[in-house]
Amino acid sequence: MQLKRTFSNASWESKVGYCRGIRVGNHIYISGTAPVDTTGGVFAPGDAYAQAKRCFEIIQKALQDLDADQSNVVRTRMFVTNISCWAEFGRAHQEFFGENPPASTMVEVKSLVDPAMLIEVEVDAIAPDLE
Repeated sequence: MQLKRTFSNASWESKVGYCRGIRVGNHIYISGTAPVDTTGGVFAPGDAYAQAKRCFEIIQKALQDLDADQSNVVRTRMFVTNISCWAEFGRAHQEFFGENPPASTMVEVKSLVDPAMLIEVEVDAIAPDLE
C-alpha cells in the first residue's frame, strides 16, 4: 500500500514528531491545523472567521500535496475555544466546502496550544486512485 506524507514546516511538526497530512492508499488524514501565519505566529488574533479561513487554506495546500482537494473531504472536526462564535467558524467552513459538504463536528475545548488560537481543524478525505 502506498504511503505519502506532507509537511507544512510548522515548528510543532518537528518538535512533536508529526506531519501535516498523510495519505495511505486512498485515505487522507490531515492533522489538527491551527491558524498560523507564514512566520509561525497566530493569524488574525481575535477573528474567528479569519482564523477558520486560514486553517482551511493550510488544509487545502496539504490536500493538494496529497493529490486531492476539498471535494474529497468526507469528515471535518473543528475544535473551538468559544462556541458562541459558531456562525463565524461555520461560514468559513461553508465557503470552503461549498457544493461538497462533508460530515462535520464542532466542539468547544478549554484551550489550544496558543491562547490566541480560536480554532483547530482536522480533516479526513477519500481521494481518487493515483495512476
